[in-house]
Amino acid sequence: MKEKIDFKLWSHAAADWSTQYLEGVANRPVRSPNAPGDVSAQIAATPPQKAEPMDVIFADFERIIPDGMTHWQHPRFFAYFPSNAAPAAIIAEQLAAAMSAQCMLWQTSPAATELESSMIGWLRQSMDLPDTFSGVLQDTASSATLCAVLNMRERALDWKGNTQGLSGMPRVRVYASTRTHSSIDKALWVAGLGQDNLVKIPTNEHFQMDLEALQEAITADRQAGFLPGGIVACVGGTSMGATDDVRQVCNIARREDLFVHVDAAWAGSAMICPEFRELWDGVELADSIVVNPHKWLGAPMECSAHFVKDPAMLQRTLSITPEYLKTREHEDIVNFSEWSVQLGRRFRALKVWFLFRAYGVSGLQEMIRNHVQWSVKLARRLEAESDFELVTQPILSLFTFRYTPAGNTNLDEINLDLLQRINNDGRIYLTQTDHDGKKVIRFVTGQFDMQESDVDIAFDAITSLAREM
Repeated sequence: MKEKIDFKLWSHAAADWSTQYLEGVANRPVRSPNAPGDVSAQIAATPPQKAEPMDVIFADFERIIPDGMTHWQHPRFFAYFPSNAAPAAIIAEQLAAAMSAQCMLWQTSPAATELESSMIGWLRQSMDLPDTFSGVLQDTASSATLCAVLNMRERALDWKGNTQGLSGMPRVRVYASTRTHSSIDKALWVAGLGQDNLVKIPTNEHFQMDLEALQEAITADRQAGFLPGGIVACVGGTSMGATDDVRQVCNIARREDLFVHVDAAWAGSAMICPEFRELWDGVELADSIVVNPHKWLGAPMECSAHFVKDPAMLQRTLSITPEYLKTREHEDIVNFSEWSVQLGRRFRALKVWFLFRAYGVSGLQEMIRNHVQWSVKLARRLEAESDFELVTQPILSLFTFRYTPAGNTNLDEINLDLLQRINNDGRIYLTQTDHDGKKVIRFVTGQFDMQESDVDIAFDAITSLAREM
């Protein structure tokens, strides 16, 4: 017999804990201080045969889990692009979890499907994308990019890849800059095209895909008997914010009849601010775009907006409808599982609805503008220090830097050591990257509730720990 849980009592306890957590998260070290194995050593080796009381389970949660987490909602999380969770959107997630709907078809949750269509519209309007784009909420940018690569493959192969397989087919080529995210590489793997058919194009002095090299690569591939399929343009690359000339990439694609996908997973959220839209000038010419509201707008994971110009093409690539998935009584409906690799789908649109309504476009704009301004301020302060070097200038709220003490030649080792000291200190959390052959430290603002004072703490932590080395 299953034990009956006092849902009201324990859901209130979870809400109380969540409130206390969010109010006190700034007092925790940003990155977990745990060593590998610390958590697993506290977990029973075998599952319980009998039900355990909720008070014991909850107490174990409080004792074991929070200290073993890196706190992505910490206001001084300056490492990876943030995975945000605005309070209003957290409430929406609680409601969606309570309903726990499987939103694969319109008929399995009409409100989820129709709200998703509306929220894609709200996101599109807030970024001033033309109404030629519709879209779908995927789980992550990796999935959206995979869908785009599959579209490129099927379009190039005259829609024969899904049915006939890739054996004996021409080799489909996809082009992207050397500074794009590794999810592009993985999409080629999963799509069956192979790593060798992702053609990495060098970048120019502005960290943009070299357009002449792109054109030469496409021409050479055609002459070699390969089949160019598409281009992935980057807007706000993960390493240091590299951004391609989207308009010129799209112009080449039009001449060559190639599909263009724009990866703006992080930076796309900033396009709700008109002054930043020059970063993706020409985006209206693309075939698909990915923007992650769960990175910078405040929606909890998972929530990735995949805008598409031709949904029929996406459906032709991904739709499979056995009898049990057909909706007979309605013809003109959307089934978003036909726009995704996943069949099962969560109710993602609810948190976007709550987010926009609780904070408004103007509130979200103010947050992003503050983050950019505060990041630029820190970059200028570090640049003014004689023993620090600004390696790449801020692109939106992301920049990279190095500690360069006089008389030291092994700067890679010094900066990796500094990074470890910073993260062990606990006040802030940063990550490293490779930039043009040298190790540099990344800094990016973006946590929903951070304040300017958090950036001041970052400056003090970085400089004081560096000079203690």
